[in-house]
Amino acid sequence: MARAFDGTGLTPARVHLLWVLQHAGPSTQQTLAKLCAVSPRNITGLVDGLERSGHVRRAPHPTDRRAVLVELTSSAVTTMTRMQQEHVELNQTLVSAIAPEDRDAVERGVAALADHLATLVAEAESAP
Repeated sequence: MARAFDGTGLTPARVHLLWVLQHAGPSTQQTLAKLCAVSPRNITGLVDGLERSGHVRRAPHPTDRRAVLVELTSSAVTTMTRMQQEHVELNQTLVSAIAPEDRDAVERGVAALADHLATLVAEAESAP
């Protein structure tokens, strides 16, 4: 990810928003705030910055006159597509280090670790 955005001046938060838009498609700022787990004020700042840099544009919502959609520009789609391809290639490189007969066990183990970590985080966030 760092290589894909080297020299662009994009912050990790802006890159995350671009990643979300790449996967979710055009979305309202309210939806983006939820998907990025940030406040509406933060999402406005992120979208403003990405709009100034030419990565996103705001467009009228097709069915709700009050709403505005945020969408990637064509140059951002090209960048994000390249980033996704690099992600796939890295994943393939990492998986190739594991013997084929061990891959299912590794996948189950990593999933179990991720699930347990999510549980620990949820518990810590709900603790007084």
